[in-house]
Amino acid sequence: MSDRSRPRRPRTRRRRLPLRYLLPSLLLVAVMVMLMLRGYVHSEILADHRVRPEAGTRHVPDKILDGGPVIDTRGGRESSHSVDRHNLVLTFDDGPDPEWTPKVLDVLKKHHAHAVFFVTGTMASRHPGLVRRMVAEGHEVGLHTFNHPDLSYQSTKRIDWELSQSQLALEGAAGVRTSLFRPPYSSFADAMDDASWPVTKYIGSRGYITVVNNTDSEDWKRPGVDEIIRRATPHDGKGAIVLMHDSGGNRAQTVAALDRFLPTLQGDGYKFRNLTEALGTPSAHTPVSGLELWKGRAWVYAVQASENITSVMVAGLAVIGVLVMGRFGLMLLLSALHARRVRRRDFAWGPPVTEPVTVLVPAYNEAKCIENTVRSLMASEHPVEVIVIDDGSTDGTARIVENLRLPNVRVVRQHNAGKPAALNRGLANARYDLVVMMDGDTVFEPATVRELVQPFGDPRVGAVAGNAKVGNRDSLIGAWQHIEYVMGFNLDRRMYDVLRCMPTIPGAVGAFRRSALEPFGGMSDDTLAEDTDVTMALHRAGWRVVYAEKARAWTEAPESVQQLWSQRYRWSYGTMQAIWKHRRAVIERGPSGRFGRVGLPLVSLFMVLAPLLAPLIDVFLLYGVVFGPTEKTVVAWLGVLAIQAVCAAYAFRLDKERMTHLISLPLQQILYRQLMYVVLLQSWITALTGGRLRWQKLRRTGALGSAPGGLPQQRAASVTGDDRRPVA
Repeated sequence: MSDRSRPRRPRTRRRRLPLRYLLPSLLLVAVMVMLMLRGYVHSEILADHRVRPEAGTRHVPDKILDGGPVIDTRGGRESSHSVDRHNLVLTFDDGPDPEWTPKVLDVLKKHHAHAVFFVTGTMASRHPGLVRRMVAEGHEVGLHTFNHPDLSYQSTKRIDWELSQSQLALEGAAGVRTSLFRPPYSSFADAMDDASWPVTKYIGSRGYITVVNNTDSEDWKRPGVDEIIRRATPHDGKGAIVLMHDSGGNRAQTVAALDRFLPTLQGDGYKFRNLTEALGTPSAHTPVSGLELWKGRAWVYAVQASENITSVMVAGLAVIGVLVMGRFGLMLLLSALHARRVRRRDFAWGPPVTEPVTVLVPAYNEAKCIENTVRSLMASEHPVEVIVIDDGSTDGTARIVENLRLPNVRVVRQHNAGKPAALNRGLANARYDLVVMMDGDTVFEPATVRELVQPFGDPRVGAVAGNAKVGNRDSLIGAWQHIEYVMGFNLDRRMYDVLRCMPTIPGAVGAFRRSALEPFGGMSDDTLAEDTDVTMALHRAGWRVVYAEKARAWTEAPESVQQLWSQRYRWSYGTMQAIWKHRRAVIERGPSGRFGRVGLPLVSLFMVLAPLLAPLIDVFLLYGVVFGPTEKTVVAWLGVLAIQAVCAAYAFRLDKERMTHLISLPLQQILYRQLMYVVLLQSWITALTGGRLRWQKLRRTGALGSAPGGLPQQRAASVTGDDRRPVA
């Protein structure tokens, strides 16, 4: 059979992960890796602060107990060495410290003295520049483990890790290896006991010389400069290895004592040398190159990156802390002022508004919901005409409305063109100047339209935002959105109302003067958030936009994470588009400038930046629980949650909602923040990469029935839907 006659196998197309999903995923993984690395280097989990009490010395050779402070057990040897007369080896433990080590180095350089710095791997990894300076200025560097544990408690595997990880840091920082080692919590040679001696022998088998001391300044106790000098000074011209510290606390006394100690003893004929100089042996440093050098550098670079990223995240945490506290403070204060104003007996927007109103209902495949929506409007206490704009539905939405044969209800059909086009089509067919806009899945209470249009009694008002409520709140996701609507959206609207910079008229329940919309052509399709776009345009045109909290509408919120993601992704991206579109308001004068310099910054901070940074609260909670300090971290997180709970309870009280749904607030705050973070991050990446986002039709259940002045009744329905929607 020829190749041409053979049946071809169908090609399977590999599905590539879209860039807008790939980049957030990679960024999240990179951030988590950096945080884990930072926690690894700073870890309190890896640290072991146990210190073994003194033990017997039956197995320690007498020549070690009676010998010098330099103990060599390499190659099976058991020998010790001392420093010759008038030679002093200054040793500094626990560094390098970014504050005190440079001052110690400056004093040594000033008096032309050398020393040995026993560094910990964690500090050398975090401050490699100081290690490079030590080596460059002729000092010797030794290892003091990575995390400073008492090695007598550790396994040989842990000891090997402490040594190898410290050497890796030293190689990356200064390009050298060292053969010098000082055990943490060590003292004089005669303090060697049956617990520490096996460790010393094992250290020698790994190629290291153990260095203790025979003169202890006890500077860590901060006994005063004179006392440090007295304790560090050997007697009768003897040579000595002097123990000091350049880290682990305030070392101001050490630096001051060193500045007097060096010239005094130099005047007495002492020389301050490296250990190998004092012993007359080859340098303890061995240069590294090739793979070992690059492995060390990669480690140091990674640690530096983790430190820098963490510093940025800490700054971000400080920013979100200020934003959260500022927002909560503003919401509580201004919401209280708003509630006080609307509850005054003499409060009125102006003369009562009784004129008929046009209600526009854009509908695309809303067969599950449209009957409930239209019937709720027919129960309105205010005279209305209803125009249902069928935007190319394929499920018989228009036919359902027509078959109802309700008075003052019209159906306008058009090819699928998107929500803004549908609303503009409705505006062109509206009979009245006051126009209410709602979604096809929303139901109104009888008083909703009346309450919504009363602010138009003030001729300065161009648009009114209603109070959108979540009707399907029985599920966990629904309950979370219920909290968000009451605590976030509605409390925010009260705040923005007082500040006169309401950023969004919700698509579920809003009202406009048609004459206010006509100058800029009605609803625009420039953004995916046409409601935010038109609201900002009204502000810039000088119209007031207010909030009518009694104008309640019940909407069907997304019932799955995927649907919620799609909705919030569109909202977030559309809001960013609207902010960018109206950015020139910042430099303009008059009403536009006022909105640009008050409204746009608040929207940018509270609706874009704050949600993007808010997950840092939970990231640092997780980091603090794993790496410490656990108690302080948990207390701080609970404090933030308590403030949120107070705001939520106040918002529920204002909206006359039951408090029982707040039980899920802690879980909502943790999980919701992460979802909103990823959604916003994806929106940013879509914007920066020039991506295009489609309108995405949410699946509806038709679970909302009529709402006669209260929570809508619910009926069972199957979940269906159509995801087709035109590109915006």
